[in-house]
Amino acid sequence: MISLTSPVRTRAHGWPAAAKLALLCGATVVLFARTDIGFQAAAFVTALGLYLLGGRQFARQGGAALLQLWPFVVLVGVWHVLTGDIEAGSVIILRLLTAFALANLVTMTTTLWQMIDVVMALTAPLRALGLNTRALALGMALVVRFTPALADKGTQLTQAWRARSPRRASWRIVMPFTVLAIDDAENVAEALRARGGTNP
Repeated sequence: MISLTSPVRTRAHGWPAAAKLALLCGATVVLFARTDIGFQAAAFVTALGLYLLGGRQFARQGGAALLQLWPFVVLVGVWHVLTGDIEAGSVIILRLLTAFALANLVTMTTTLWQMIDVVMALTAPLRALGLNTRALALGMALVVRFTPALADKGTQLTQAWRARSPRRASWRIVMPFTVLAIDDAENVAEALRARGGTNP
């Protein structure tokens, strides 16, 4: 559900990564502390406004990322309609969309290396205890980088199945998807070993 850095330059691209991550953490805490639907709706509109400040193309990229949440929105919405607690469901949906929109906004305006630098700075005291913080930063980088890549491969497998069969792919693409993921993991592992691994 995480996009890579947007090629469309905005003012937020020049802000320090640590400041953006701190603001994201603070905003998330406030979102979960408030339970009134009016505040959640205003927060969501504000998040959408931040995307619009980056221009039409930037906002389109952010909107495409938000659309990926539609299964969760439908699931939460249907559940709360069945339980008769529509207002609570609306609060949860708005909170989910706003938190995701803000997190995606930070990712779109921050390079991966800037995030890694923040993680390395925050975990610097752990190096004194003998912990390998480089492995932690590298793991975070791999998750952010390969999540959209694997999602794209899953989409390609589904499209390939539809081109060859009238039936829905469903569970039938699980095995080839797993093989592709393992193959990618082996290639990355070999590349890391060739470059010294995760040793400081």
